[in-house]
Amino acid sequence: MANIASQVKRNKQNEKARRRNKMVRTNLKTHQRTFEKAIAAGDRAEAEQQYHTTGRKLDKAAQKGVVHRNYAANKKSKMAKALARL
Repeated sequence: MANIASQVKRNKQNEKARRRNKMVRTNLKTHQRTFEKAIAAGDRAEAEQQYHTTGRKLDKAAQKGVVHRNYAANKKSKMAKALARL
């Protein structure tokens, strides 16, 4: 445990950010799975809707620094290809 007040505060901030980032990453994975299920089912309307919502969430997570911007770009690209194949 830290003895310095500033480090105690920093530890609290880090823990708060870690929990927030974990929530965002978990939410992203859920949306990606929903998109993949729509693709597997062949439901184009649902897949398009999930593509847009997941894409926005990926962009926002990349903007906030939760995920790397290249990771977000790669995921969106793969989703677009899957949607085009459908």
